[in-house]
Amino acid sequence: MSESNPFSISLNPGKLRTKPKDTSPGTVARTDEAAEKHGFVDRSPQKRRGRKPSPRTGQVHAKVMPDVAKEIAAEARFRGVQQGVIIEEAWALYKLQNNP
Repeated sequence: MSESNPFSISLNPGKLRTKPKDTSPGTVARTDEAAEKHGFVDRSPQKRRGRKPSPRTGQVHAKVMPDVAKEIAAEARFRGVQQGVIIEEAWALYKLQNNP
C-alpha cells in the first residue's frame, strides 16, 4: 500500500495559488441577480436597528444644594419634562441677560 494519504493537502507554496475575485459592479450585479433567481436573498439588516440616537448627548453633572435639586425636580415633574430641559432653559436665560 501507498504511504501517502489521499486526503492530505500539500502546503508547498508552489502548489497552492490564489486568484483575486472580480468585484466590478457589473459582475456583482449579475451574481446578485443569479442568486435571487435561485432563492438566495440578502438577509443583512437594511438599517441600524434599535433606539435612535438622541441629539442631547452632552452631560452636565451639576452639583447643587439639596433644596435647589428638589426645586428643579419638582418643576420638571410639574411641566412633564426632563431636568435637563430646565437646565437648558436656565442657561438660555442666563446668556440672554449677560450677553448684550
